[in-house]
Amino acid sequence: MALPQTARAVVKQDTGVAVIDEVPLPKLRDGHVLVKTKAVAINPTDWKYIDTDDSKTNGVRTGCDYSGEVVAVGAGVTNFKVGDRIAGFVPGANILEKEDGAFGEYVIAQADVQFHNPLSDEEGASLGVSIFTVGQGLFQNLGLQLPSDPVATPEPILIYGGSTASGLLGIQFAKLAGYKVITTSSPHNFDYLKSLGADAVFDYKSPTVVDDIIAAAGGELTHAWDCISLEPSAKICAAAISDKGGKLGLLLPVDPDVINRINPKIESSSTLAYSITGQPLNRYGKEFPGSQEDNEFAKEWRDLSEQLFREGKAKPAKIDVNRGGSGLEGVLVGLNELRNDKVSGAKLIYTI
Repeated sequence: MALPQTARAVVKQDTGVAVIDEVPLPKLRDGHVLVKTKAVAINPTDWKYIDTDDSKTNGVRTGCDYSGEVVAVGAGVTNFKVGDRIAGFVPGANILEKEDGAFGEYVIAQADVQFHNPLSDEEGASLGVSIFTVGQGLFQNLGLQLPSDPVATPEPILIYGGSTASGLLGIQFAKLAGYKVITTSSPHNFDYLKSLGADAVFDYKSPTVVDDIIAAAGGELTHAWDCISLEPSAKICAAAISDKGGKLGLLLPVDPDVINRINPKIESSSTLAYSITGQPLNRYGKEFPGSQEDNEFAKEWRDLSEQLFREGKAKPAKIDVNRGGSGLEGVLVGLNELRNDKVSGAKLIYTI
């Protein structure tokens, strides 16, 4: 098919301001595929980066999660061909590669960490960031056994923030790996999280939430994954972990002293899904080196999780399609919905 010279994309214009602009078609790079976008998903990182007060970030294309059809294949790509359905993750808003970003009519994506979409276009768009975050957080960082090699005896795992996009998937994959899953959310999401496999769900606002988690874990909690990763959530996780110590995984860094004052035997660390490309990037004014270890794990995790979705053993998060409008105009609405904390228990999806 003949490709256009330009296409529309969401571009950060200034602090807190994103616009739809006509931009050059992304250049096809070695190891990458060019994708005609079918749908995209909104993540908290998308609006947070737009709100970053750093003029160097102006002009970057935004967005991370997408689905679509491969329309061109770069040198060295062996796992995709033109016409394939694809879904996954791109490190949007990277000032080292300003063309990278999912919120556009065409997307450039590093082929070795993308999915052969096992779901509908709308559901497939929800996979990227969340799936790789789950893989990194629960299995690479915390060292849980993989669903392909489940534990023989259920051990407790706390997933704090079960109604977040990562939490919804984390519950399922931890359960598939044989763990007893304890999670937190607002009460209106209790039944949904239990339907995904959670063994116990507690109100994160309850004054007894720590005692409830400890009781559900029999006082033996040694692993917790905090999908909120703010001081209040990290404190609850730390207080629930056994006095013998354990591991606390975070999605955003929290001052270790905050955690260690509660339990000095806890080992805490955070993960960054952007590292799965193995390529350097610059976000929030910080340079991040590429991690080949993370890239290799991501490829193995992609194959395993894609298989589980294809077999129906894992389900995508509940999706809310085209809230406030479709297309890139709808994406701008969705960014504000997430910015204003109006999304819970579902992922916003926009068809392009």
